[in-house]
Amino acid sequence: MKRTPLYESHLKAGARMVPFAGWEMPVQFSSITAEHNAVRSAAGIFDVGHMGVVEFKGPDALPFIQYITTNDASKLSDYQAQYSIACNEKGGAVDDLLIYRLPDKFIIIANASNTEQDLAWFEKMRAAKDFEVKIIHQTHISLLSLQGPKAEAIATKIIGQDLSSYKRNRCFMWGDILVSRTGYTGEGGFEFFANKNEVVELWNKLLAEGATPCGLGARDTLRLEAALPLYGHEYDDQTSPVEAGYGWAVKLDKGEFVGRAALKKQKEAVPVKRLVGVELEEKGIPREGYEIFSDREMQQKIGHITSGTLSPTLQKAIGLAFLRTSIGNPPAVYVNIRGRSVRGKVVPLPFYKRS
Repeated sequence: MKRTPLYESHLKAGARMVPFAGWEMPVQFSSITAEHNAVRSAAGIFDVGHMGVVEFKGPDALPFIQYITTNDASKLSDYQAQYSIACNEKGGAVDDLLIYRLPDKFIIIANASNTEQDLAWFEKMRAAKDFEVKIIHQTHISLLSLQGPKAEAIATKIIGQDLSSYKRNRCFMWGDILVSRTGYTGEGGFEFFANKNEVVELWNKLLAEGATPCGLGARDTLRLEAALPLYGHEYDDQTSPVEAGYGWAVKLDKGEFVGRAALKKQKEAVPVKRLVGVELEEKGIPREGYEIFSDREMQQKIGHITSGTLSPTLQKAIGLAFLRTSIGNPPAVYVNIRGRSVRGKVVPLPFYKRS
């Protein structure tokens, strides 16, 4: 098991540690609900040092990024970030990514569970067309994520400058630390790319200013309320960004890229499945893998839950789900929860959106 630089700090804080994607990570410090509510009402701090940080440098860095991802990275200005997806030839997702453009390089943030796989795939794609680009896994960098309505005030005090002019997906250098206005919670916030030997000090400073330490549990309930996808749940190598509701991040007019033909066909036709929000109207909690039916008797299967929870903010049982596109918008859906047929309805996404 790998450990982030904050492992000992987490143990001292009483965190419950769990294995996740080959790492020992905190799932919670106090309770998932308390940490979730802290992010929605004030500010929470997450150790995301398990995420992959990959640097791309060289004359073909931009053409290579364009070839391996679906969005149009040529539209990025320096110190700007963009959500994108790397797809295989069939349009299935290799990984969903954040791309940062800096003056002399690009940085891609990969999911922890996919980092090694992504690195091998990047190298394979580089060699396929002999791109002149260096691909460097930045293992000396660790990430922190500060999220919530009070995140800007805390970051402003720590950094010592007005941050209100930095809008979402913008970033800047604070000494040798890259700070970006990004996050995975449905709230505003900042993420810090710091050298591993600086992370513990930065973590302690943020805690001292009132940020609540948060684990993977709250990170998952927060992203689910905001209907943000998680690889292995809403994405996999058989599921495309068009099916997952991220067709807006597929720019077919930018030129050739891996998976373009398959994604073009999906966009022009109707995908077989679509990602929707489900809210239960009867007692129960939808969980990953639970089957969904169109009838109370559970005779006609129409989909399955990809992620589900009892929403701490909405106090409702919610889930993301793939349904067959051909059924349209059914008046009701029924989730098989351990043999019980539990009624629900399809609702707009996201479940939660900050005002």
